[in-house]
Amino acid sequence: MRIGVEEEFHLLEVESGLLVPRADAVLRRLPRRTFTTELHQSTLESNSEVHASLGGLYADLSRTRRRLDAAASSLGLAVAAAGTAPLAPAASGHPTAGARYRHMVEEYRQVADEQLICGAQVHVDIPDRDTAVEVMCAVSPWLPALLALSASSPFWQGADTGYASWRTLLWQRWPTAGPVGCFTDAAEYDAAVGDLVRAGVISDPGMIYYDVRPSAHLPTLELRICDACPRVETVVLVAGLFRALVTEALERRATGAVLCDGRHEWLRGASWRAARSGLEGVLVDPRTHREAPAADVVRALLARLRPALESHGDWQTVRDLTEAALADGSAAERIRRTAREEDLLACTDLLIAETRGERRQRRPAPAAPVPRRKVTRFVAGAAGSGAPEVLGT
Repeated sequence: MRIGVEEEFHLLEVESGLLVPRADAVLRRLPRRTFTTELHQSTLESNSEVHASLGGLYADLSRTRRRLDAAASSLGLAVAAAGTAPLAPAASGHPTAGARYRHMVEEYRQVADEQLICGAQVHVDIPDRDTAVEVMCAVSPWLPALLALSASSPFWQGADTGYASWRTLLWQRWPTAGPVGCFTDAAEYDAAVGDLVRAGVISDPGMIYYDVRPSAHLPTLELRICDACPRVETVVLVAGLFRALVTEALERRATGAVLCDGRHEWLRGASWRAARSGLEGVLVDPRTHREAPAADVVRALLARLRPALESHGDWQTVRDLTEAALADGSAAERIRRTAREEDLLACTDLLIAETRGERRQRRPAPAAPVPRRKVTRFVAGAAGSGAPEVLGT
């Protein structure tokens, strides 16, 4: 069961930490098979190869990030993988040319104007669309835990939102974003999508932005709930857990088990809770629908998926990455910690460094303010450990 990943990146001016609408210039220095545009010119997307092992995925994503960083650096720019860029003004978007993007900007107005967010999508092979729809419902209750692991967007327009993933709140303004409902088969799902297109709510099936969906163009089930992740290890962790969730659901399906109870009305609240708390608070436990410490919910998911992880040779890698993530906290907490000790420009430095695979050293606060650059300073109010040395293959 192979996996692939799409990652979105902010394009930044290093000195100011602000978004820069120069995606086309960067893409001219990169192969279009791997890299592409997004709605706004301050965002780029990479597409991994397809992999059977987490080790292969890790190597691919690391190599792709290095290549993207080199292309941006050659223009005096930098890239950052995070749900939001800490210093991004709300109205700083520059739409990419093309009829589809032009329609989105004209139809959705401020929702599209403020689409200055980045996510990470994981694709897992699935046998057919009927199976994809059944498995989609089965894995949905555990997806908020994956959102909590990925949370990396506490700041918006230079202010602490109080959320670990503000990107989630921005994203859910689209008419088809958020938790998916329950469908009996692919025909019922496709009919619902067709109704939305005919009603003019969306222009095409590619605008179905559910937290998980059958891919519109690949024979895969696609995870869409997660923030872009500064550390590539987090992407690998989420990919490993999602593949195991799909594997576990397929195994239950083969026994004739009922995969979904048809009750997903609680999931929007669970997703909100994950976006609010990240790993540092409570989540909604899918087994009880009651609040529980995030670490307990994540470890319960890990225990549930151990047989599936072992079947792919992923258990040791995913267990180690999970414990490292819980020990070090979410990216949102690392960003907030940097803001408390320094400022939001230092947060941008942190995101750029982690996207490059580096671990930025935290600096002690100076005795007196000493600006590092001739830029406007944004100081935020209060609101790492490295990866395992060996990734499983």
